[in-house]
Amino acid sequence: MPELPEVETIRRDLSKDLKGKKIKDVEVLNPKVIKEPKAAEFKRRLKGATFKQFLRRAKVLAIKLSTGEDLVVHLRMTGQLVYAGKREEKARVIFVLTDGKYLNFNDQRLFAELRLVSDWQSLKFVQGLGPEPLAKGFTAQKFKQLLEGKKTKIKPLLLDQTFIAGIGNLYAQEALFLSAILPTRAANQLKGAEIKRLHRAIQKVLQEGIQYHGSSIDNYVNGRGKKGSYQLRLKVYARKDEPCVKCRTKIQKINLGGRGTCFCPRCQK
Repeated sequence: MPELPEVETIRRDLSKDLKGKKIKDVEVLNPKVIKEPKAAEFKRRLKGATFKQFLRRAKVLAIKLSTGEDLVVHLRMTGQLVYAGKREEKARVIFVLTDGKYLNFNDQRLFAELRLVSDWQSLKFVQGLGPEPLAKGFTAQKFKQLLEGKKTKIKPLLLDQTFIAGIGNLYAQEALFLSAILPTRAANQLKGAEIKRLHRAIQKVLQEGIQYHGSSIDNYVNGRGKKGSYQLRLKVYARKDEPCVKCRTKIQKINLGGRGTCFCPRCQK
């Protein structure tokens, strides 16, 4: 699933490539991905609109249009948003641009979503999101306050989008390894030094994920259809039974909160 670094990478790519460009037509190849309004209305209201601004909140991309409306994109599991010189075969919706190119909304499993709304920030699921982990206000002290009283295991808590926005399975595992914390530890049992380490680790793995244009584990590609390279730097994610990069102990995998979770039983305490 595209997480914060992947969606931020796409936002940056499309902001450079599409800002100021105009939608000539919209081809809806599978209306299931359009959550609001109906497909015909979706097409009508987007024709002639110009891309003005590209924003991100958690794993959600919001595109502000010249019409005053917002195009909201949630890539979910396998969604892609690719600006290209051709229509892509796996596209569910194609935005035909006046520059002769296309913005392809691809989704193999039909879990991704498109919405055209008057105010993206008023959407219920957006309002319920927790703080952005790379925002200036997300300090170690703020993180400590958020953890107080939380008896949940730390790894599932990091995946809770109402707790912190944008962290998914991959970056949670990597941050916990970097901070030497077991994913099964109760959040409210973490000590001050551990909280500071985890806070730094969360920001480090997310920033590096953006720096390396995301992790192409499954079918993630950036806004130009190219794979990211952060997957080449992973320390624990998807490395079950491989040697730990620090101590050479075999990486273990457990199911935690319904998600596979890899960790080093020696380095993480």
